This record gives sequence, C-alpha cells and structure tokens, in this order.
Amino acid sequence: MSTIVQGADYRALYFGERESKATGTLASSTVSLFTVSGGRVALTSIYGVVDTAVTVANTYKLQFNPTTGTTVDLVAERDIGTTDTAAGELLGFTGDAGGAVLSIGGAVETLRAPIVLAAGDIESVSTGTDGAITWVVTWVPLDDGASMAAA
Repeated sequence: MSTIVQGADYRALYFGERESKATGTLASSTVSLFTVSGGRVALTSIYGVVDTAVTVANTYKLQFNPTTGTTVDLVAERDIGTTDTAAGELLGFTGDAGGAVLSIGGAVETLRAPIVLAAGDIESVSTGTDGAITWVVTWVPLDDGASMAAA
C-alpha cells in the first residue's frame, strides 16, 4: 500500500510551517530565537527540547519583543535548574492568560489556541549559566508576505 500524504504534509495542514532554533549554552542573557517579519503570523505551537541538562538555578521564560509596542511574556518565569531539568525533557505551555506556566516532562501541553504575533522577536530570557534548549515553533501567515524564521 502506498502513502500519498506524508507526515510532514499532515503537520503543515494542521499546524503550518515549522522552524527550530537552539539557544546555545544558556547564559544570564536575552537571546532572540525567532523573528516575525512582513506582517502578522499565528503561532500555532511551541515547545522546547532540553539538549543539555540544566543543573544550576535558572529563572527562565520566553517573551515576545515587537518591533513596535510593548514586550510581553509568553510564559511566566520558572526556575528550571534548582531541581535539575534533564537532557531530553520537553518544555511547553498552554498560552492561557494569567496561567501560562512552563511545564517540564516527557509529555507537555502546547498552545490551546494560536497566539497572534506582529513583527518582532520571540526571545529566550535566562538567569542561569548551563544547559541548552532547542525551541520548535509552527506558524501560519495571517498577512500576505508575513513570515517567521530562526533569528
């Protein structure tokens, strides 16, 4: 039996385009992960994969820094290092207003509804000094010419 529709095709139909970006070794800094340009996009999912264990105290969050407007937290700060976060763990959040808490584990929830983003950057904000995370996003353009790419 032949397969006409591939897995990547299903993902694109359900979630949109896919992009990923590694943070590199976490440091006490803010790092741009993804850049939205050319208009608005709908962020349909986002999750992180811990590449290197986080083993020291690290208050961590993701934020969106628009080209015009006010920077907003996508997920509230959480210490991901005092109780080690092992390599291979997943990071996720639902995007619920007021309840956006980073979850950690072998299975995590992702966005319950898309988040509309204007032009700007999704940023990783870390206070720790070890560990590394690869973030994966899916998105669809809401305006002609809008796109999202790894920063």
